[in-house]
Amino acid sequence: MGLVSVFGNNVDTYYERLLAGESGVKSIDRFDASEFPTRFGAHISGFDSDGYIMAKNDPRLDDCQRYCIVAGKKALEDAGLGGVQLSKINKEHAGVLVGSGMGGTTVLSDGLVTLMKTGYKKISSFLAPYSMPNMGPASLAIDGFTRPTYAIAAACVTSNYCFYATANHIREGVADLMIAGGVDAGFNPITFAGLMACNALSKRNDDPQTASQPWNQSRDGFVMGEGSGVLVMESLEHAMKRDAPIIAEYLGGATNSDAYNVTDPRPDSFGITSCIQSSLLNAGVSLEEVNYINAHATSTKAGDIAEIRALKNVFKNREGIKINATKSMIGHAPTIKAIETGWLHPTINQFNLDPEVEFDTVANHKQPHEINVAISNSFGFGGHNSIVAFSAFKP
Repeated sequence: MGLVSVFGNNVDTYYERLLAGESGVKSIDRFDASEFPTRFGAHISGFDSDGYIMAKNDPRLDDCQRYCIVAGKKALEDAGLGGVQLSKINKEHAGVLVGSGMGGTTVLSDGLVTLMKTGYKKISSFLAPYSMPNMGPASLAIDGFTRPTYAIAAACVTSNYCFYATANHIREGVADLMIAGGVDAGFNPITFAGLMACNALSKRNDDPQTASQPWNQSRDGFVMGEGSGVLVMESLEHAMKRDAPIIAEYLGGATNSDAYNVTDPRPDSFGITSCIQSSLLNAGVSLEEVNYINAHATSTKAGDIAEIRALKNVFKNREGIKINATKSMIGHAPTIKAIETGWLHPTINQFNLDPEVEFDTVANHKQPHEINVAISNSFGFGGHNSIVAFSAFKP
């Protein structure tokens, strides 16, 4: 497992700060946002790619590629495949599937500014390739991974889509091992303005750290985040053969479409409900086995309730089930660490819970919880839904 986050690039430190209930949300310092109705986000400061990206290449890249490359290489290190250890596997049977909801938007944004100011002749020759979502996985695969290497773009569902597709590639024998996950880095004026234009973002500029309020009656929109989270996924046979440090087992998942609206979920929650049911069927898991849900819960009026209604549709007996919302702390960008540690991070900013929420939301303080089966929910613009299920590995 590897990551680049607002809490740094170390997985253990990242989860410790989540358990402590820290917020990574702060005022924007990347560009002048003083005239914007939203002036905060969970953006990364002090990022350093030293040791992971060649110094001559780094300035050409968008943060979308930088974050992907560093998270991917850290995941390989965590899997016992860093540096020369990578020669232990047959890279011709390995691939990379790291998606991005937006791709290299800062490279594109800078290029547009250059075009308007000085004309096309001054535009970087790297603008076209490094604005594409697939350049992150391509940059990782260049070390010799020749099996499927591509990016999926499905808004906020992208990472789950990648885990689901990767598992299917491995189960079908297309690859033995793949780097899988997601990356986004959209802190620039154009991307930010676009999200404000569709009225998606919270406007709590007076207290940004309490802006993301999943399931609260006073929630007013999501908080933009950035970073990359990546897993090394491989067949059990391949992992056992190389004595891999297995941290969790992927059980199954599902994807579907609301077929309803560009930005809003179906009011009847049908798409989400059926996606949860399909994911459990694919995973071979009963309702009674699920006792932890890492919710999508972005702090939007329609989205939070649509998810809760779907969960209530599926899980009639809610005793023993805990749900939490990572985005209350790090914005819109840890299920595995919860399985590994036995601790659930809190959902912070729980002040006035919506009466429809009839689950234990791990409000404001961490809780110990022995996880049997965990599911991770993701839903995105365009009506995309995906659920994936994990459990502790039991030899």
